[in-house]
Amino acid sequence: MKKTFVLFLVLALVGAGVFANGAKEQEKVVIRWGSVHTPDSITTRMMNRVIEAVNKGTEGRVEIQGYPSSTLGGSRDLVEGVQSGLVDMCTEGPAQFSAVGIPVADIAEAPYIWRDREHLSKALNGEFGDWLNNIFLEKNVRMLGAIYYGTRQLTTTDKPVYSVADVKGMKIRVPESALYMKMVEAWGAKATPMNLGELYLALSTKVADAQENPLTTFNAQKFYEIQKYVILTDHIICPNCIFINENVWKKISPEDQKVFEDAVAEAIKWHDEQVVKAEEDLKVELQKKGVTIITPDVESFRAVTAPYVEAAFRSKWGEGTWQMIQDIK
Repeated sequence: MKKTFVLFLVLALVGAGVFANGAKEQEKVVIRWGSVHTPDSITTRMMNRVIEAVNKGTEGRVEIQGYPSSTLGGSRDLVEGVQSGLVDMCTEGPAQFSAVGIPVADIAEAPYIWRDREHLSKALNGEFGDWLNNIFLEKNVRMLGAIYYGTRQLTTTDKPVYSVADVKGMKIRVPESALYMKMVEAWGAKATPMNLGELYLALSTKVADAQENPLTTFNAQKFYEIQKYVILTDHIICPNCIFINENVWKKISPEDQKVFEDAVAEAIKWHDEQVVKAEEDLKVELQKKGVTIITPDVESFRAVTAPYVEAAFRSKWGEGTWQMIQDIK
């Protein structure tokens, strides 16, 4: 009788453990995904596609909630939040993590690091992305994928530019970033760092002769009202990445992680196609607004910029990191 009781007790405890583990596996994971992008942007629409696919595909076991327009904070808040766990997910440029403990991260936004969009996507969604992700994981952050965010171009107020020699001595506004300032220095021009909000007035009053931004920003800020030329230097091909806190990721079952990864891959493909189309459409629209678009000798810019920037930041990025990226075909 005593043996029977003991056996019953053991079975009951094992059963309770199985039940508890089963309950844990079925526990709903709620994820808050923050970004600085506006609700109507292509990037936010990409986020919404992932949310819909994951929420439906996991049958409610994972629920992602989207928070665009800096609802959960600005870029610095989001990247710090994903590291600490205060924010579950974010869409951000990898360079934002450079200032918060991952110095090599801004190489992904270095001038002329990418040959073209295809090189960026293959590298960041492939072997280089895996290498970089291992570094992010040390800071409790996982990269789920990279999107093509746009290409930064040079725009000038009243001077056409056909090669790097034409910008010598020019005052070019850049963000307050050492990377951008080194790039302009390599061109033989004068870097004029300032906030974007100050730029329209600075261009109007000739505090700056030129600026550089994606065409979408050039159009949104109405710089076409005061600048005559868009120079397709293609100097920085910008990625954004989808990041998730690693502890949050581990709460998701392997099966639902696969649903998540498939949704991200599909949404990235859709996003990149939309951005490329938007940029091409914008070139036509800007010409209708009186802007002259010039395709310069891009190699003249690349030839002076790439070695200069790589040498300046080699100790930060690590010996051979730049070449590792260039070797990806």
